[in-house]
Amino acid sequence: MDVLRTPDARFADLPDYPWAPHYLDVAASDTEPVRMHYLDEGPRDGRVVVLLHGEPSWSYLYRTMLPPLVEAGYRVLVPDLIGFGKSDKPTKIDDYTYLRHVEWVTAWIEALDLTDITVFVQDWGSLIGLRVAAEQEQRFSRIMVGNGFLPTADRGVPAAFKIWRAFARYTPVFPTGRILQTGTVNKLPKEVVKAYDAPYPSAKYQAGARAFPGLVPTDPDNVAVPANRAAWEVLCRWEKPFLCVFGANDLILGKADKPLIENVPGAKGQPHDRIRAGHFIQEDAGPELARRMIDWGA
Repeated sequence: MDVLRTPDARFADLPDYPWAPHYLDVAASDTEPVRMHYLDEGPRDGRVVVLLHGEPSWSYLYRTMLPPLVEAGYRVLVPDLIGFGKSDKPTKIDDYTYLRHVEWVTAWIEALDLTDITVFVQDWGSLIGLRVAAEQEQRFSRIMVGNGFLPTADRGVPAAFKIWRAFARYTPVFPTGRILQTGTVNKLPKEVVKAYDAPYPSAKYQAGARAFPGLVPTDPDNVAVPANRAAWEVLCRWEKPFLCVFGANDLILGKADKPLIENVPGAKGQPHDRIRAGHFIQEDAGPELARRMIDWGA
């Protein structure tokens, strides 16, 4: 794989993002190691919280959730998925597969030997994170989902998603910051929009962001379907706490909490909610999500 690395200067003076970078080399079963960036804040002996972003965002998405969680005494880790943020960026869309993303995140968790994890997952963070939690269930104690799901190609695909998938693959310009704005109910300041553009100095850096919609398993013959169905088998007997707090203004995933709540045993009796927020619920309600996680007893 040809790999690009965003110059550090692109991340200088981002608003509300003061944290020191950490890096770890991770490899999938069929790749050479690539460098993954992550944040690691709070006491090392604190209970572990992992926050997983989706597309086309990066760890910047969690900048308003991280401080209250650290203040509450948690050790908070926020990785940038490969292809995003400060992590390495393979340059071809075909360099990215669902399995590689799962294996890269699994390698990161195993290298850091994280246990007793409370994980928050959203968008592709849920497609990856729910798989990893099911496959490494001994490492996870709680799961919180915001506007995410684990697809198995047995449900219809919203028209809005089909449009998004075509746009991501074929549009000549992929304006990351403006895309984030379309998925929120609150208007993003110009400097925040610019921060979401920071990882991508040119289109050559955007293969990972463009790849994700095409990797969603919407066809029963998709290579990811058997592993996702196996993960659902684990989730359908998951009795550890499982919480859904969704942004109700999301046209694609705003109602995807229903099958999760109905089928995961650990979801019974939990304080699920739909709140005024869009797809990028962390942008619209980050401090509220952190408060709900803390009150939940993560």
